[in-house]
Amino acid sequence: MSSHNNNSTSANDPRQPSAAKPYVAQPVSPQDLPVDYSGFIAVIFGIAGVMFRYKLSSWLAIIFCAQSLANMKNVENDLKQISMAMMLVLFLFRSFIC
Repeated sequence: MSSHNNNSTSANDPRQPSAAKPYVAQPVSPQDLPVDYSGFIAVIFGIAGVMFRYKLSSWLAIIFCAQSLANMKNVENDLKQISMAMMLVLFLFRSFIC
């Protein structure tokens, strides 16, 4: 085993702690945020469930709505998309009952 001398290693350390700056995240506008694919897929499954009366697609739409709701970044746009998918799913379940 070799012995480590802390004084010699700190003298040879090329890093400069005084030059380190904290990371500051750049502000991102709502138009530049990535697309919410789970919300889009929820709408697609909701439409497929209403058009073809598939219960499986309506359950998948509910699952993707919940995922999109959990990962919501832009409240205004995402909430519109999620509410649209939920209305389609509720309409589909209502049509199965009646």
